[in-house]
Amino acid sequence: QVELVESGGGLVQAGGSLRLSCAASGRTFSSYAMGWFRQAPGTEREFVASISRGGGTTYYADSVKGRFTISRDNAKNTVYLQLNSLKPEDTAVYYCAADRFATPQSMGVQYDGMDYWGRGTLVTVSS
Repeated sequence: QVELVESGGGLVQAGGSLRLSCAASGRTFSSYAMGWFRQAPGTEREFVASISRGGGTTYYADSVKGRFTISRDNAKNTVYLQLNSLKPEDTAVYYCAADRFATPQSMGVQYDGMDYWGRGTLVTVSS
């Protein structure tokens, strides 16, 4: 069993930055590929970014490429999402998720069956 807890969300002006963290319980964090997803009010959850078990491979949605950076520290059981050049359309609840068998690329296409999800952290970007 893996518990995921997101933090770091908040209110920021357009053009600003935030760093989200997702802390995982358990000793097997490095066995899981990790992803960040988001859901804006009235919309479906969408893929944002993902990272391989060792951190060597990352994958991004086109809408965030060049602005967001995903990283992980397996020694700290934590995955991060650095959000730069934020736009009002980035406003959403951001979730992290873990999956033992997914790849960063596969998470960008199919993620309904991820093994574990966090409860989310709200990011609000004002114009």
